[in-house]
Amino acid sequence: MSFIHEDFMLTGDHARELYHGSAEGLPIIDYHCHLDPREIAENIQFRDITQLWLGGDHYKWRAMRANGVTEDYITGDRSPWEKFEKWADTLSHAYRNPLYHWSHLELSRVFGIDTILKPETARDIYEECNAKLATEEFRGQALIRKFNVEVVCTTDDPADDLRWHRRISLEPFGTKVLPAWRPDKAMAIENPKAYVAYLDKLGEAADMNIDSYAELIEALRKRHGYFASMGCKLSDHGIDTFYAADYTERDIEMIFKRVLMGKTPDAADLGRFRSAFLHDMAVMDAEKGWAQQFHVGPLRNNNEKMFKLIGPDTGFDAIGDLPVAAAGHKFFSRLAAEDKLAKTILYCLNPKDNEVFMAMAYTFNDGSVPGKMQLGSGWWFLDQEDGMRKQLNTVSMQGLLSRFVGMLTDSRSFISYPRHEYFRRILCDLVGRDLDEGKLPVSELPSIGRMVQDISYYNAKRYFEF
Repeated sequence: MSFIHEDFMLTGDHARELYHGSAEGLPIIDYHCHLDPREIAENIQFRDITQLWLGGDHYKWRAMRANGVTEDYITGDRSPWEKFEKWADTLSHAYRNPLYHWSHLELSRVFGIDTILKPETARDIYEECNAKLATEEFRGQALIRKFNVEVVCTTDDPADDLRWHRRISLEPFGTKVLPAWRPDKAMAIENPKAYVAYLDKLGEAADMNIDSYAELIEALRKRHGYFASMGCKLSDHGIDTFYAADYTERDIEMIFKRVLMGKTPDAADLGRFRSAFLHDMAVMDAEKGWAQQFHVGPLRNNNEKMFKLIGPDTGFDAIGDLPVAAAGHKFFSRLAAEDKLAKTILYCLNPKDNEVFMAMAYTFNDGSVPGKMQLGSGWWFLDQEDGMRKQLNTVSMQGLLSRFVGMLTDSRSFISYPRHEYFRRILCDLVGRDLDEGKLPVSELPSIGRMVQDISYYNAKRYFEF
């Protein structure tokens, strides 16, 4: 039997019944990812498996560095084969790391290769993958279709003209590709020089000058409306913690003016500005009926030497441990008091905060929408079997698992879709074990199967109104 077989990770009869009878084969709604819309529109053809697999995957880069691989084989100028060979050696040392499962799932599901990747098999696998990538069936759009992906939501800056989304809408290929609003740069006043340059770009997109905070919000409101016209239904914020400081409009205008003059804000001003900005963005989302996502907790660019050499998003971020509860509750309470609280998904990067985020979300459910406020799937460092199981258990113990909107890829890779399969198998195994042990009534198996279907697909379709 091959390593990746039909009952992979399914440890009991009920788990197998749930997966094969309810979850397997459902379409995928990938409501949060980092695919490049230009690469989708241009139907990218990958040069080789190294570009596809290692080109921007900081999960793999971190593992390779830990395996003693030098940077020239990771982000440097070594040949594609040399880099792939180093990855194959690294994977042979990665037993129990999620990369071992993901990589072999992708080899099996994308390329039909069930051979274990290791130094002895690397050359044959490399050549077989490259031969397939040279065909039309392995271009970007075909890879997305291969996994029955119904909707993809990319991650887009308010200043983006969305030209590639327009092109995709005019040249459809069977999957709906929608933008998602990510206004992080519009809040990044900690670097005044870069921020002023960004305001010029945003002002050009909004066809207006931005010389005050009020004008910033006006420009963002215009872009928000444009994103909505292009089918956007979600926003996303990447933040280190929640912000809910007290402030006045005059405070924020003065902070903004000082930043325009090149003055770096202190911690107090930074907190007030972020509090105002995130509140104003949340109000816009509520008025449009969008869902808002908060990815909370990363500590970024921690290796100063490597940041200077190769820049951000290269594998030197970590889990932060800032307090989140008090400010988070105050932030959402303000919105609820104004009747401006949108559907909200909270993603937790520090596992110590799973229950904190879950309790926070359920404090503000109001009966208007099933699962209006909820804890999102395991994310980044928690996007693995243990993290997924803990997230599912937290949702189950403190809320309604049946209302959870399920998995996403949060990936820059065109072949990350087996992560949905991975998640569905874990979900079915978790619930199946409860059935095996008598913790759930076997008489309710049809209803439990429908719950699995909802979590795998239907909840997201209804929640985001796709």
